[in-house]
Amino acid sequence: MSATCARVTRAGVARQARGRRLMVQASSDAKFADYKPKVAFFFPGQGAQTVGMAKEAAEAVPAAKQLFERASDILGYNLLDVCAEGPKEKLDLTAVSQPAIYVASLAALEKLKAEQGEAAAAAADVCAGLSLGEYTALTYAGAINFEDGVRLVKLRGESMQAAADAQPSGMVSVIGLSADKVAELCEAASAEVPAGQGVRIANYLCNGNYAVSGGIAGCEAVEKLAKSFKARMTVRLAVAGAFHTDFMAPAREKLQEALASTAIQEPRIPVISNVDAAPHSDPDTIKKILATQLTAPVQFEGSIKALLERGLERSYEIGPNKVIAGIMKRIDKTHNIENITV
Repeated sequence: MSATCARVTRAGVARQARGRRLMVQASSDAKFADYKPKVAFFFPGQGAQTVGMAKEAAEAVPAAKQLFERASDILGYNLLDVCAEGPKEKLDLTAVSQPAIYVASLAALEKLKAEQGEAAAAAADVCAGLSLGEYTALTYAGAINFEDGVRLVKLRGESMQAAADAQPSGMVSVIGLSADKVAELCEAASAEVPAGQGVRIANYLCNGNYAVSGGIAGCEAVEKLAKSFKARMTVRLAVAGAFHTDFMAPAREKLQEALASTAIQEPRIPVISNVDAAPHSDPDTIKKILATQLTAPVQFEGSIKALLERGLERSYEIGPNKVIAGIMKRIDKTHNIENITV
């Protein structure tokens, strides 16, 4: 085994150990252990943003517009203007897109309420979000209030942008391979680059669609080697840096500080964590999970499969774009999922 491979392996062992410690801490966190989901609300993450989103919803639904006004007071700029008019370069900034998607998704919830009634908006007995979307899910579940949510995602986006600026890194989507094959590809790519430039799977989305994160050299090595592993294609993602890896450790530390002083309540319904594909009810555990999420792989494929195995009958994707619906259809094409877009 090369020295680089050994370092990659040690890093993986260390991450697994951190995960085990987290689960030990969560041993008494079992309120939702036997949850039986029927209706899920899913909330999108960064990358779902498009110029023009939420414009019509804000015009048609006063409660949606009020969310943007409240958020703008906290952010210090007119968030609705950026969502509705762009420019795209500004909306795509990590520090801007994260609060934009968070508020737009909650505006979509107000749209659902206005169009289908209070009962439809309260129909979910479980919820989840893709990375950033976990904050929206926790807000829907009553664990985080709206103003605190805006402050947290603002800090999260700014801190992730700063961490990416401090140490150049990136992400690559690998299309057409199983998770095992992508892991082998990451190991081969990491063996070709200097220490600290390696890559690993960061987003487990669905079979044939996994995103890897790491140093720029590692991303380039993945792109070079992908065809030899029979990947259909690779796509360099338009993100600031290597999200959900140790490149985001400085952001995790800043987020931990903010979470420590933020009031988090026990969720009223299960919220499936990106870190371990399980629900948690203990507020301190939720804080640890949210901080860990920045440097841990996103287990969204496992989250969806767990819900389906437990009997999930129908779902709604609430927020801009239709990313999660596409993932769901790759996992179970027969599942009933409706989009409430803005």
